[in-house]
Amino acid sequence: MKTTTSGLTAPSQAVPQETAAVPSRVALVGVHGFGTQHLRNLERLQAGGTVNLVAVADPNTPAPGALPSETAVFSDLDELLRHTSGLDVIIVATPIQTHAPLALAALAHADLYLEKPPVASLADFYRLQDAAAAHGRSVQIGFQSLGSRALPAISDLVARGEIGDIQGISATGRWVRDRAYYKRSAWAGKRSIDGIDVVDGVSTNPLAHAVATALRIAGAHCVEDVASVETDLYRANDIESDDTSVIRIRTAAGLPITCALTLCAGESVEPYVTVQGSRGQAVFHYTEDRLVVTTSGDSREESYGRDDLTENLLAHLADDAPLISPLDGSGAFMRVLEAVRTAELPAFIDGAHVEWAGEGDAAHAVIPGIEEALERAASTHATFSELGLPWARPLTTRHTSS
Repeated sequence: MKTTTSGLTAPSQAVPQETAAVPSRVALVGVHGFGTQHLRNLERLQAGGTVNLVAVADPNTPAPGALPSETAVFSDLDELLRHTSGLDVIIVATPIQTHAPLALAALAHADLYLEKPPVASLADFYRLQDAAAAHGRSVQIGFQSLGSRALPAISDLVARGEIGDIQGISATGRWVRDRAYYKRSAWAGKRSIDGIDVVDGVSTNPLAHAVATALRIAGAHCVEDVASVETDLYRANDIESDDTSVIRIRTAAGLPITCALTLCAGESVEPYVTVQGSRGQAVFHYTEDRLVVTTSGDSREESYGRDDLTENLLAHLADDAPLISPLDGSGAFMRVLEAVRTAELPAFIDGAHVEWAGEGDAAHAVIPGIEEALERAASTHATFSELGLPWARPLTTRHTSS
């Protein structure tokens, strides 16, 4: 196997002092959970003179030393906005069910970086699009995998016919999540809370990047790029949402995309998206920015760099660089989320088909044989029901959204 490295970032050129840009004024909403990733990134960008983290908002106090000394701290976004002016960008990294109201409030004051999934319903997605247009704002959605420079390479190899005619795309993800994962917050594993949509399922949150990346490779961006979505949803854990599912998508161009995903594997494995061609395949390990291309017994592996979405948003605002993960480009993903949201309740997998590894809150559900089932579903574009798995619901109850 030949290994090469490409897509490395070129050394940055020094900016003349007289043309140096003023740091962008940034606020972060949500400093815990994934917000800590943004804090680390903003620390890097602030050290480089790109941004100034003016303020943060979170009902829970930030950890000591987590923020620059000059950063103001507020309990919520409303308070932050009352006391902070001249913001360039607001980053929202909060629970899913808060995305819509916080994003709508933020757009009246600044451009927006919104973590994935954008919102918890297609109706809220349309409201967000309208608000962004009304305020003339740009919105970047936090699908970080879309910043991988492997994606243009995949487009190039498909265009030159290296793996033949494209017959389908699949996304395969098998992770482990224990009881503590579902106890970490009131919204974890919920479909809704007090009538407010959450949709915290395997395909819409933890492995949402697998779905979004497969859609991007397929060229499906907006809602209209998806013709139909079939859902086959299950739960081995005592939760409302799905932890093991097949999502089968057909694009408007007729290409099948099958996402076979679980949080009940024996061990976690890096997820991947497979582009299936008539003469070979390309397997993209998106968390590692690693691409393996196989044709006629020959295989090559390449590793790529990745563009940071916050830097890309700042470049877009300064120089009109194209956004990597724009709000409008998340329409196809939202079409899938809406199908999951409106599907019947995930079927509970009988305990006879589930094993538990570990003790107490560290225990995690394992569905024996799930690895093989995921591979079969992805390679044949079949649902668990169609595979006739003993814990799967009958074929007649599968949910289709067109």
